Amino acid sequence: MEGFWRNRQVLVTGGCGFIGSHLVEALLAAEAKVRVLGKYNSRSDRGFLTGNEHPELDVYLGDVADPYLCHTLTEGVDTVFHLAALIGIPYSYDAPAQYVQTNVSGTVAMLEAARSASVRRFVHTSTSETYGTAQYTPIDENHPLVGQSPYSATKIAADKLAESYFLSFDLPVATIRPFNTFGPRQSLRAVIPSMMTQALYAEEIVVGSLDPIRDMNYVSDTVAGFLGIASAENTPGGVFNVGSGRSFTIGDIATMVLEVVGVDLPIRQTDERVRPANSEVGELLANFAKAHEAFGYEPSVDLRSGLGHVRDYLADHPPALDPARYRV
Repeated sequence: MEGFWRNRQVLVTGGCGFIGSHLVEALLAAEAKVRVLGKYNSRSDRGFLTGNEHPELDVYLGDVADPYLCHTLTEGVDTVFHLAALIGIPYSYDAPAQYVQTNVSGTVAMLEAARSASVRRFVHTSTSETYGTAQYTPIDENHPLVGQSPYSATKIAADKLAESYFLSFDLPVATIRPFNTFGPRQSLRAVIPSMMTQALYAEEIVVGSLDPIRDMNYVSDTVAGFLGIASAENTPGGVFNVGSGRSFTIGDIATMVLEVVGVDLPIRQTDERVRPANSEVGELLANFAKAHEAFGYEPSVDLRSGLGHVRDYLADHPPALDPARYRV
């Protein structure tokens, strides 16, 4: 929608992170005024927004579960994009209470702040992990929610809280449910940058299970989904899948990574990287027809092209640590 974001004040929680930083850059390019909440740290590190001195960008560091800070940052805001979350699934097995604090209490704090500020739109970020292993494919928004990890359980709770604020208080909440997003800047905890880094800098690719099936969506397509759900008039109260509509096994993706890098390395499985059996999500494949109908969502970057962008980024940003090291 041409000119829609010009001079609109928006707040992006989690805007210093992977998806958030790409969303922030897209909003700035669309001439929005962008306020960001990033995680406080003693180094004043602004993550992937370090060095971005755009005149319409203001970055604040704090805790998304702090209701006072959330109220202050939401004053005068037109649109809230709530991305702040703890997302690493393996770490959620070790520290579930931290996930409740950030993903559940943080969402309540932001919903209350947005309600007080009477924002035009609140975009809540869900995840395809809330579906658990697919009971049918492609997965539409009516698929049951299954908490197969502490992470996904906290996101289900956050999704339901967002739904409750729409139903109880008429807060204009729209929930975006991205499938597996990948692209430049993604943490090496994630499977694609992990495999790509090993293909570039190691002697083999070490992975967990090769069998899980994933719908991998390039980050610019996920960002397009965020912008669409926030600007369309008919999205409040709805949940919308955003994905590529195609799925591949992790083994297929590993093979494609080697092809894109142009190397022939062994692929080795290790139990260290395998999730507990009942916690592993076996298959995810998005049905994004609802998002297409509501705001014209249509992915445009295929997996192989996206892998090429990741390759180029990681070639320019070599890892500081051992590329084969397992990161929880």
